[in-house]
Amino acid sequence: MKSIVFSLIVLMAAGICPPVSASNPRFLTLEEVVDIARKQSPDAMMARHRYRGSYWQHHTFRAGYLPHLRLDATIPNLNRTIAPITLPDGSDIFIRRSLATSSGSLSLNQTIGLTGGQLFIRSGLERIDLIRDDKTEVSYLATPINIGYRQPILSYNPHKWERRIEPIRFEEAKREYLESMEEIAMRATNLFFDLLLAQINREINEINLASNDTLYRIAKGRYELGRIAENELLQMELNVLNSEAQLEQSIIDYEGAIFRFRSFLAFDDIQALELVPPEEPHDLSIDVAVALAQARENRANVLTQERQMLEAESLVDQARAENRFNANLFAVFGLTQSAEEFGDAYRHPLDQQQLSIGVQIPILDWGVSRGRVRMAESNRELVNTMVNQALVDFEQEIFLRVMEFNMLDSQLEIAQKADVIAEKRYEVTRQRFLIGRIDIIELNIALEEKDRAKQRYLAALRNYWRGFYQMRRLTLYDFVNNKPISVDFDAL
Repeated sequence: MKSIVFSLIVLMAAGICPPVSASNPRFLTLEEVVDIARKQSPDAMMARHRYRGSYWQHHTFRAGYLPHLRLDATIPNLNRTIAPITLPDGSDIFIRRSLATSSGSLSLNQTIGLTGGQLFIRSGLERIDLIRDDKTEVSYLATPINIGYRQPILSYNPHKWERRIEPIRFEEAKREYLESMEEIAMRATNLFFDLLLAQINREINEINLASNDTLYRIAKGRYELGRIAENELLQMELNVLNSEAQLEQSIIDYEGAIFRFRSFLAFDDIQALELVPPEEPHDLSIDVAVALAQARENRANVLTQERQMLEAESLVDQARAENRFNANLFAVFGLTQSAEEFGDAYRHPLDQQQLSIGVQIPILDWGVSRGRVRMAESNRELVNTMVNQALVDFEQEIFLRVMEFNMLDSQLEIAQKADVIAEKRYEVTRQRFLIGRIDIIELNIALEEKDRAKQRYLAALRNYWRGFYQMRRLTLYDFVNNKPISVDFDAL
């Protein structure tokens, strides 16, 4: 009956997950899993799209300071209405008017980021068709060229701050992408060891079940010969039942782990997977000063803090500019001519000029502008305080993580030795039990310690590799090859 139940559980687990080909499993190392995760996992795809969004935002910012050529046209605009007109004697009458207007202009605009002004050059042509019952009168207005300039004086210049902030924002996006890749590596490492532990636990439980079953058969023979007591035989039978239950649970845990593993890596094939435990770790001892220097040089949050301070300064500058005298200058010089024939509209053009200066002087606002300045200054001080505290926390985190990582190597070595010793102790204890030198209690203790030592070793191995990728994320520095982490951003 127990064998039937166990078989049903295995079949149910196989039904939940897609069938896989166990004849030719695909062997994967930790390095290969991390590389696959960085290339095709959904998290990696989202990180790439976030970077592309930042790239096009930066591209739009740069294009905004290049000359822009624009064509505006209305062809035609027909208007047939009854409208009032005033006669020379001062009386008003209604007449029917029918006219068609067409216009077109070509303009070239250039933003001057340093001053916040705008230079433009424009050329245009207008035509009016006055439609009457007897004939249609046509007239043209040509503007061969107009050169103009708009300039705010003593006003807030958003372009000046944008030119300082946007390059930092784009560089910040690059570093955030690199950090996302290392975050993906950390998550891939966790899922790798989740599956590896489930895989090894299943193998251990299979071995334990076979071993306990063999020992139970031997114990039954000894009991029939009167060499062991009934309670030892019952304990051996209980060991077999516990081993069956543990194996069933380990199969379920394995199927869950492999489902999460495949989902994260976006595996859609049905090939069986077999994980290869990582090789010996790198012989690394990270210097705190080096880690701090690289983190300050490479991390995105350092640029984030710089950008936040610039944005706060920009708000203060804007509040102060709105609280003082400012003016707007607008100047145009060009040529124009009107005629009833198209060709005549471009002969002997007349010059035209326009100059205007608008002035804004705050006189009385009951302290509104001053309050805005004080609020902006207070916000700037708050940002400075937060940035300084974040810098302290940042350096403290680097220091603690470096100290932890430098101890992981020795902890892994201790766990590895304990695993080997526990394995040997169990084998010796098992052999002594077979010849009747010890009882079942000591054998069970040795078995439990063997399994716990294996799990502690895998946990220490997980902590080391997770710490390794964590140090890469915290510093964006490759301590194995002694160079900053980088990717080909043009390929993205």
